[in-house]
Amino acid sequence: MTLQQDWVLLEPDMAPLAYTVPAEHQWIVLSDGRVTVCGVCPPDPFQRCRIEHRLACSAQLLTDLWPWLTSLRAENARRVERQATPETLQPPEDWPDAG
Repeated sequence: MTLQQDWVLLEPDMAPLAYTVPAEHQWIVLSDGRVTVCGVCPPDPFQRCRIEHRLACSAQLLTDLWPWLTSLRAENARRVERQATPETLQPPEDWPDAG
């Protein structure tokens, strides 16, 4: 939830270094759990941020914003593909001798 009490869907398990993300896309998590767009690059080189899921969603038609985001979008597309086509387990061709 943002400071304005709005909801924003953030990419799960993703907290890149803030300096690698343009300031207008840096969602900083505050101590109370709410988030806000930073708006300026933080001076701390170790500051982490979150990004909106829409930027990392492979179903969205976006331009190439950053090389690492393009890689993340490709991996998200592969993950969706794997989940959509579950592998079926096949029995082994030669069963071991029980004797």
